[in-house]
Amino acid sequence: MSSSANRPAISQIAAVRPPSGPAGDAAYLGGLNPEQREAVLTTEGPLLVLAGAGTGKTRVLTARLAHIISTAKAWPSQTLTVTFTNKAAREMRERALSLIGDAGEGLRWLGTFHSISARILRQHAELAGLKPSFTIIDSDDAIRLCKQVIQAENIDAKRWTPRYLASLIDGWKNRALTPDKVPEEEAYQFADGRGIKCYEIYQARLKVLNACDFGDLLIHNIAIFQDNPDLLAELHRKFRYILVDEYQDTNVAQYLWLRLLAQGTGNICCVGDDDQSIYGWRGAEVDNILRFEKDFSGASVIRLERNYRSTAPILAAASAVIDHNKGRLGKSLHVGDETADDPDAEKLHVRGLWDGEAEARWVGDEIEAWAAKGRSHEDVAVLVRASWQMRAFEERFIMLGIPYRVIGGPRFFERAEIRDALAYLRLVRSADDDLAFERVVNQPKRGVGAASLQKLQLYAREDGRSLATITPMVLQTDEIKGAAKRGLNHFLDQLNMWRDRLTGGMAHTELAEVILEESGYTDMLQKDRSPQSQTRLDNLKELIRAMGEFDSLPAFLEHVELIMDVGSQASGDEVQILTLHGAKGLEWPLVFLPGWEEEVFPSKRSIDESGMKGLEEERRLAYVGITRARESCRISFVANRQIFGRWQAVLPSRFIDELPHEHVEAMSDTGYATQPGAETGFSGTVEDLGERSAYTSPGWRRLKENARSVSEAPRTLEGEATLIASSGGSS
Repeated sequence: MSSSANRPAISQIAAVRPPSGPAGDAAYLGGLNPEQREAVLTTEGPLLVLAGAGTGKTRVLTARLAHIISTAKAWPSQTLTVTFTNKAAREMRERALSLIGDAGEGLRWLGTFHSISARILRQHAELAGLKPSFTIIDSDDAIRLCKQVIQAENIDAKRWTPRYLASLIDGWKNRALTPDKVPEEEAYQFADGRGIKCYEIYQARLKVLNACDFGDLLIHNIAIFQDNPDLLAELHRKFRYILVDEYQDTNVAQYLWLRLLAQGTGNICCVGDDDQSIYGWRGAEVDNILRFEKDFSGASVIRLERNYRSTAPILAAASAVIDHNKGRLGKSLHVGDETADDPDAEKLHVRGLWDGEAEARWVGDEIEAWAAKGRSHEDVAVLVRASWQMRAFEERFIMLGIPYRVIGGPRFFERAEIRDALAYLRLVRSADDDLAFERVVNQPKRGVGAASLQKLQLYAREDGRSLATITPMVLQTDEIKGAAKRGLNHFLDQLNMWRDRLTGGMAHTELAEVILEESGYTDMLQKDRSPQSQTRLDNLKELIRAMGEFDSLPAFLEHVELIMDVGSQASGDEVQILTLHGAKGLEWPLVFLPGWEEEVFPSKRSIDESGMKGLEEERRLAYVGITRARESCRISFVANRQIFGRWQAVLPSRFIDELPHEHVEAMSDTGYATQPGAETGFSGTVEDLGERSAYTSPGWRRLKENARSVSEAPRTLEGEATLIASSGGSS
């Protein structure tokens, strides 16, 4: 008696499906190169597709999905396709519909990790102690809930902020750590050892509210899968094929979720690029992709190395840089279409300049020359390592009339912390600036609520005076009492003291530092401890550096007012300024990569915090930056940089000397190197750097100590032991 366990159902065989001939003649295979075709046709068993930048991974994923459905291997509803963003999910669905027609409407399980896990959780909510109508709270609601927890526990919310607690809990959930699994020593990261207790109260409060946050969607799924083997077996039967996009960006919770679901048929295909794993700071684990063959016994690995985006010099440069990383699976990009391999393709330009202003001038001049040739501004991108670097380019582009826009956030002078600092400075310059008064009177918190401010506004309108002038008069009455009265009195005293210092001759840059310090604004950001707080502090330091270019506070504020007015006039054809992290997945004909100096890129903070692991992620970021360029990539570094108000001689980034000589055209600014091809000042050998202060930090010492001890075997992840125990071994 023959077994039909692996045979498609009769109804499946007879089902209406897109017309196609034999697989070899299928339209979805048209135009695929041999490696792409192999990745589409290798449907059985675990498969890792290592897809380098610009190698057509989305096309492979959608063609593979079309192949599985068109050859009756599974119904559309029996495929699980997971992406990281809603945009990627929409694009994949649209492409699938174009390949398989109406059958694509049945792709019910194509979506993001969060959307799919939310759907599963709603179907089995009672197993997590929830009702199917549970609410998913966003990050703002999570912070408000953390504030309630902190208040209930009588914790000092100024020292231990709700935002910091929310980020800690989110980090634990990214690692699939429920309160009972958080290492005891990590509890001391919040409120002197009360972190775990606060996490427990937070979770209990969510349960009462019949709610969960985004991290819970996966956490609850994992617990349900592990505690209910019958349900997990049912999902194994449901999902015959699993496809995963951007596998290198998965965190521990996503990894465990996928491992559990893939234990059924084992037909899981993960597409990703270990060389583009750049989100470690938000929980992504590059080890997930590095350990794929260990996790999935008998796994196949197919490398997509034919790039259809960039020129040969760009690809050679990117490959040479990333080849210095030890923690990688290995691949080498080359031009996909050999007929397009132009021997006259432009080499990478590497330009050394005197300082940051010279760098901004050079980039502006290069863009003007590009536009003079009839090329579009929208074909140009400036990719920076940190957002504080944007200001110099924004101001230069405004001066030259080059249209631009900042991607992924507001322009420099429109950021909240910059607006707050400018409001303080405007109020010190002029007591009549009511808009500035309203913005900062309770920033940071001084106990001045909306009701108190409304009273002041009412008296100011009735008396025809400014808020700063009327406030002392109102405080002499009993209209405002308690904390609000104390806060306003202290605020007025500070304003008077700062004005006295300005009229007494204190430098405006020094005064700005004093205001931010004495107002408590700097302390507020330092106590916040969220990932964004350090960026905000860096932006404020850059603001003070910018002030140093002007002789007085009024001159600087007038300059800001003018560029804010000009900068608001946008057009459609604009140069794009964004961070390297924000550029992943995008491409432009011309890409500028400024600020390639030690401590800027690679980031000093990244090396200090993570040593060799941090350096390798920085190098992957360099690889991502270079591979954003289609035609021209121009890298620059400076000899001197005024970092946060202080001039410093800086070293070129080590990544520059990892570029291949034969694909680079090096140029030097007059005054930096007197001869063409002169030494950059960084030999590429760390031992030659001596005892420079930049190389004596704890992180740098850790990096050197660990340089030869990078483990070839990926580490064991939290939760994996439980997963393997529940599955009886590797899937």
